[in-house]
Amino acid sequence: MTIADSTTGRRLTARGALTRARIVTAAADLMYVQGVGSTTLDDVVAASGVSKSQLYHHFAGKDAVVRAVIDLMGERVIQRERDALGHVSTFAGLRRWRDALVQNNALRHGAYGCALGSLATEVADHDEVARQALSALFTEWQGLLTGVLRRLQDNGALAPEVSIDQLATGLMGALQGGYMLAQTERDVAPMATSIDMALAYIESLSVR
Repeated sequence: MTIADSTTGRRLTARGALTRARIVTAAADLMYVQGVGSTTLDDVVAASGVSKSQLYHHFAGKDAVVRAVIDLMGERVIQRERDALGHVSTFAGLRRWRDALVQNNALRHGAYGCALGSLATEVADHDEVARQALSALFTEWQGLLTGVLRRLQDNGALAPEVSIDQLATGLMGALQGGYMLAQTERDVAPMATSIDMALAYIESLSVR
């Protein structure tokens, strides 16, 4: 049985796919906590338990590993957001989404920030391929927020003249800015405040 490498399209054996997955998972965990710049390929080799030759069999270098990490973290984050937002159609549902994100971040006291936002901060200005991949992921995430707001509008909760796309952009900005403030303060309160203000503004546009 062979499996296609999602990055290169090269066919992998089941064993090769497992090895590659171990490398990417280890790299993702390290880069989330330590950052991309502070994570070396030697760190990844040690954490994954593979040899350096195995790592270089699957990846040409660190940039390729980082791009694979973006794919993995993107899949995790977007699937989480699909599950959380896919059927939300009320303000109460949006509040529950907010509560879950804030509570999850509170477990880390705000540390490490958003998995995708942290990656974007480190690599977007230096790797165009990575930047484009991250841009697509943020676009998809914002699209999920747009979908929620569109359902609110279709249900009559938001006025028809409200710009759903602008609201979704603002909400995404509040979310990512909140993650960054929580990360620097090691306190989730700024994140909660940022999202709360965005949601309060959206609710102020509701049809009364």
